[in-house]
Amino acid sequence: MAIDGNSEDGLVIRKLIPLATLPVARFSALCAEITVEEIQDDFLFKKGDTSPELVYLINGEVTLQAAGLVVEVIAANSDSAKFALAHQIPRKIDAVANGRVRFLRLNADIVNNPLSLAYKEDNSYMVIDETEGDSNDWMAALLRSPIFQRLPPANLQKILMSLAAIHFDAGEIIIEQGSAGDYYYLIKSGQCLLTRKPTPNAKEIKLAQLSNGDTFGEDALISGAPRNVTITALTDIVLLRLDKQQFVSLIKEPSLKFVDYEGVQEALQKGAVLLDVRSPDDYEKHHLDGSMNAPFFSLRMQLKTLSQEKPVIVVCQDGKVSEAAAFLLLRNKIDAMILRNGMESLAPRSNIAPESENEASFSGSASGAANINTSLLEDQLRVLKLENEALKNTNQQLNDKCMKLEFDKQHAEKQCRILHKQMEKLTQVLDKLKGDKFE
Repeated sequence: MAIDGNSEDGLVIRKLIPLATLPVARFSALCAEITVEEIQDDFLFKKGDTSPELVYLINGEVTLQAAGLVVEVIAANSDSAKFALAHQIPRKIDAVANGRVRFLRLNADIVNNPLSLAYKEDNSYMVIDETEGDSNDWMAALLRSPIFQRLPPANLQKILMSLAAIHFDAGEIIIEQGSAGDYYYLIKSGQCLLTRKPTPNAKEIKLAQLSNGDTFGEDALISGAPRNVTITALTDIVLLRLDKQQFVSLIKEPSLKFVDYEGVQEALQKGAVLLDVRSPDDYEKHHLDGSMNAPFFSLRMQLKTLSQEKPVIVVCQDGKVSEAAAFLLLRNKIDAMILRNGMESLAPRSNIAPESENEASFSGSASGAANINTSLLEDQLRVLKLENEALKNTNQQLNDKCMKLEFDKQHAEKQCRILHKQMEKLTQVLDKLKGDKFE
């Protein structure tokens, strides 16, 4: 019998992985084709079975066993039950019902070939209400992320099994700016504050406030650079963390795509955008023709200027910063590729723009003006360097402030959406009460 997507079973099935990422229309069509089965004290499958159907537990409890030894006991309301039971085919172990259980079978193609990547906005995609109740479901928040929707189901299962909980008291520093990256974090409950000092002696700038379901810590793990922000617990907070090695193997490596110079040219011909995330100074010295400059430290503020319709090829000096930038783009539904090993991988090519005309002119003038007082030029150069450094510091502070404003704006928009949805629900309740009154 077909399943009603809004029924109790339908709501349980909707949380299964990877069904939680399916568009609404596709999920509804799937529900019309599946049937929930029921057995008692019997085998769901046995070791050696080669059936391509994968089994999900809906109600009850199942024992996974091998040679009579219990490997694991899985209850329907556990995190493990969101994944197919012992999904390897042929089966490596037995699955036995402990009493009465209800379960469903899905063709392995649905699990092994989840929803193809799509970055366009589509109203048929599943929308997870951002209500207060849902904000406590960290797993739903995890599955909502475009990064995690890209991952194979097996990786998701390993991630959830590897996450370790850690607690910080209000006021404790979770991550300190300048320290080495060691973990990737997801907030299970609580709030924390992101701050940054543009220079060691500068005043600390508040950048953002994170809460349930938010993630952080990936930049340093990807690029290998020190932490670029300090994160402090605002409340007592419970975090789920994944160590660097697991983050790299389970999340980073499957997510990032690299191309060589020829691949860049081919992608550009198909309409891709070339994005150089180095500093303005490095960009001015030499860069690929047709590229646009968006330094990584300010990229978050420029995300809305990038179209989700076109893939982006990210370029930096050696490829490390590009990896962090590409990960950021992917998190924001922008398809991204990386020039492998960055500018260092390129031999001198005709389409690498030379130094600016001003620099060339200055060089020629300097060589042809031997009679200019060298000492005076050196003094002027020192002054210009000091002024340039001061301007860089000021620019960094302005960028940090702009980033904070952008985060504040996003937070306000999120709160507005929540209030709008709550208003709609209250209106529906009020309309129903009015209808009951006149009946």
